[in-house]
Amino acid sequence: MTSSTLFTNAQLIDGSIVDVATDHGTIAWIGPTGSSPVVSNQKVNLNGYVLSSSFVEPHAHLDKAFLADRISNPAGDLMGAIRGLEQVRGTITHEDLVERATRAVNLMSQNGVTSIRTHADTTISGGLSSVHALLEVKKNCAHFMDIQVAMLLEWPVTGTAGKERQALARDAISVGVDVIGGCPHLDPDPRGAVEYLLSLAIDAQLPLDLHADENMRSDSSDLEHLADVVIRDGVSHQMNASHCVSLSTRSENDIDRIAAKVATAGITVTALPQTNLFLQERGVSTNPARAIAPIHRLQQAGVVVAAGADNLQDPFNLVGRGDPLEIASLLMISAHSTAYQAIQMISSNSHKAVHGLNSSMAVGEPANFTAIPATNLRESIAMGPPDRIVVYGGVVIDNQIRNRK
Repeated sequence: MTSSTLFTNAQLIDGSIVDVATDHGTIAWIGPTGSSPVVSNQKVNLNGYVLSSSFVEPHAHLDKAFLADRISNPAGDLMGAIRGLEQVRGTITHEDLVERATRAVNLMSQNGVTSIRTHADTTISGGLSSVHALLEVKKNCAHFMDIQVAMLLEWPVTGTAGKERQALARDAISVGVDVIGGCPHLDPDPRGAVEYLLSLAIDAQLPLDLHADENMRSDSSDLEHLADVVIRDGVSHQMNASHCVSLSTRSENDIDRIAAKVATAGITVTALPQTNLFLQERGVSTNPARAIAPIHRLQQAGVVVAAGADNLQDPFNLVGRGDPLEIASLLMISAHSTAYQAIQMISSNSHKAVHGLNSSMAVGEPANFTAIPATNLRESIAMGPPDRIVVYGGVVIDNQIRNRK
């Protein structure tokens, strides 16, 4: 057996110390340190670092990254951020957008991310400017990052007013978006919007990723209606619903009933604690809700729940370090996840939400992983240490590789 690289002295998240051999971008062998049968061309000592399958950012907005100091959102809520962005959209150039998005990609890569799904505003006022820019970033960064560009279609998409946006959606598909997305909860006809976007995704043979129920109204039902339509029509398609915070306002019986439907429909759910905690429940002083999808009840029903950062230092979220371990820490604190659950949500579960496939540190899997300088899994999440060793396709990714054109 031959291998391009042997990574030695790695600590798996269960605490065991192993060596990992890669061969042409695939994990070829994992076993106790010093026992490898592999003849390697190169050895990399991982120094006992905690080793995780690489992080996946399942929900980013790279076109908005680092706009926090350029856009005003006095209300601090979702609609305030949307209005603030619209006021300056005409001042954002293609070059500016590409530069900021690329900066965000590099930051996430340094933190151990090897795959990103980014939404791209697709609006009447902005046209396909975000789509074109992010497709360019995708191409430029393909040697160290797997990027999917999701069309985030402006509302309304239903009724007479929706016709122009439906035409815009067809244009976005024609230029090469990877995913169909939109915001049904902001449409005058949320159910009609869900059905239109699902039909569009099926017709285009592209995954669906909805901004679903991004509010604290107990009557918001994007997720449930999507599941109902999928079950009713026997749909088999890759689908994800992001946010889903209104589900947390329902009774436990309602949550369990809806979660069972979502599991049956095969819809993954992406929780976005940082941005949702920032935007939701503004001005509520008494018993404020946590504004996070009910992760544990969904998981108990068999739903795959991923977790992401959403926005990065923009009017929708003024903070963020582009670091999935920051999100894992938030999950442990605000959603009461265990360290193991949190790491799964930012790695293998996010991979499932984005790529439709499971991933793990196992033989035969892509050699995409991150080694974190910490003594154990809990400490890696608590400290979020820098100087991580990031491997993509069996290659250690450094700034020299990231900056290569």
